Amino acid sequence: MHDYDAATQALGQAVLDYTLQRLRMEPVPLDGPRTLAELEQACGATITANGLGGLAALELFSTQLAPACISTDHPRYLSFIPCAPTEASTLFDLVVGASALYGGSWLEGAGAVYAENAALRWLADLAAFPEGAGGVFVPGGTVGNLSALVAARHAARTQRVGPAPSRWKVLGSNQAHSSIASACEVMDVDFVTVPFDERGRLTGANVLRTIEAVGVDGVFAVVGTAGTTNFGIIDDLASLAGACQRLGVWFHVDAAYGGAGLAAPTIRERFDGIERADSFIVDPHKWLFAPFDCCALLYRDPQTARAAHTQRAAYLDVLTQAPDWNPADYAIGLTRRARGLPLWFSLATHGTRAYSEAVERTLEVARYAAVQIRQRCDLELLREPDTSVVVFRRVGWTPQHYQLWSERLLRQGFAFVVPTTHDGETVTRFAIVNPRTSEADIDDILDTML
Repeated sequence: MHDYDAATQALGQAVLDYTLQRLRMEPVPLDGPRTLAELEQACGATITANGLGGLAALELFSTQLAPACISTDHPRYLSFIPCAPTEASTLFDLVVGASALYGGSWLEGAGAVYAENAALRWLADLAAFPEGAGGVFVPGGTVGNLSALVAARHAARTQRVGPAPSRWKVLGSNQAHSSIASACEVMDVDFVTVPFDERGRLTGANVLRTIEAVGVDGVFAVVGTAGTTNFGIIDDLASLAGACQRLGVWFHVDAAYGGAGLAAPTIRERFDGIERADSFIVDPHKWLFAPFDCCALLYRDPQTARAAHTQRAAYLDVLTQAPDWNPADYAIGLTRRARGLPLWFSLATHGTRAYSEAVERTLEVARYAAVQIRQRCDLELLREPDTSVVVFRRVGWTPQHYQLWSERLLRQGFAFVVPTTHDGETVTRFAIVNPRTSEADIDDILDTML
């Protein structure tokens, strides 16, 4: 099973052929889900005592399993937040898997950690973080947000004078990503929601008013969002930073989706204030063209995070007693894949200017979509987009209309656009993060809503 023989050679060639064929497709097939019964009938038992053989298993995957998954890199996949990795990052993901790298410590993965840190430094520079800033790539925004809040609470505990509060608290908008409330649940702390302003943004003024109502005791972090998932709204980060400084609490920015906009000169000013955050996250697998799964977590003062997250055991002394940069010291989890390497490789291959241009291209298409929606009498734009998410309604449609329309588009392999809700109303949205998505794609989808 661990021998490199003729069968392994044939399988390796077949895997490479499949990969290159998939990358050459333009566009890739949208595909779509199948029922459990359909997959059971098509695939049967896939795990057997004697195995299927590599080529047979690959054939099963390519003909039955892969087509039962929606292609998140399709230019008309505009639901949730898509993933559109560069070919370079996808190919290098194969290299990472083949290289048997451990990315948790400098001792075991110095070269990988060095490269990952270069990619993290680029992101830190985009946010105007100080020279000493640093962090780690984690699986996704949920782990990134949780890890940042664990560090924030640790800092509050160590700095606190007197008894612990009856309850620790985190403040944020009810437009914050669901992972914030989930992190608070895991940590057994309270998530206190703060009203947003008339533009849908969390502001420092509203945070201070909420503090007047609930009291500051036990509040250890305020979470701002730079690109909400539903609308792409960027909170008033500058006023939030000021409020956190006044209160003496940790300021965390969830920029999992929107953080890529830091690379776009046309909207960079909307992120003013992020440079004053104590921590922030951005998911390169969302709008920075890396494959799943990849979230960058950055700290203004990494030593605070290291104090919170370093795991200690006798067998780890060789790591924890060294001055090296060990990525596992900065987030939940010890064992880690060097998941930042595909992003690093693509950045090293194409340069940062190409990234800025690609992000700007998606913003152009989002602005075009907003214009087209405004010009059509049967459509209404709910809000001018802050980023590349465009939310709108079809006048006269019920929730059933939206659902049937969405199902028809997917069934036809035409597009994947699902409904969402706003203030109890069913509407729909485009999340445009794929530079291959064109103005023609927008027109063609809108034409189906007649």
